[in-house]
Amino acid sequence: MHKVIIMLCLSLEVLFNTSCGFHLYSNPKMTEAMKTIILDSYERYGPLTRAVRQQLYLNGIAINKDEKCKNIPSLRIISARESKDTVSIFQNGKTAEYQIVLIVQAQILIPNHDIYPLSVNVSRSFFDNPMTALAKDSEQEIIMQEMREQAAQKIVRKLIMMHVKIEGNNRYAYNKTATKH
Repeated sequence: MHKVIIMLCLSLEVLFNTSCGFHLYSNPKMTEAMKTIILDSYERYGPLTRAVRQQLYLNGIAINKDEKCKNIPSLRIISARESKDTVSIFQNGKTAEYQIVLIVQAQILIPNHDIYPLSVNVSRSFFDNPMTALAKDSEQEIIMQEMREQAAQKIVRKLIMMHVKIEGNNRYAYNKTATKH
């Protein structure tokens, strides 16, 4: 009897999860046009560009070294700006906590289409403990590296979603003109 109740509960849970539209995240299907792109950055060998390169590789997108090729999409990282804002202070007036913000501006250039701007913001809190002056610099650098990696993930995710949206619009426009004739 106990096993029957557990099986019934599990069946209902599966039924509810599938009926509400729940599904696991998966990468959308990439077309051949987006399997290779040109990566152009304001800081070619900087940590953010390396993180974007790694994310492109992990998502199965190759980077074309020939920047003169005009018929493949291009991702341009225009700028990355870091800022620190005081969130809280100690009783003596010194800063206790910062909010670090990384703002990345980029563009996607798709042949025979427009230039699509991309903006990514990543923020984290950083507790500034004056008792651990040596450790806080390395901790802050670790936080910045994690923020760059998170920004790179967001950039590549937006790149893929932008391409899927454009491809969907192209298919819709093609189907619409094909039915008129």
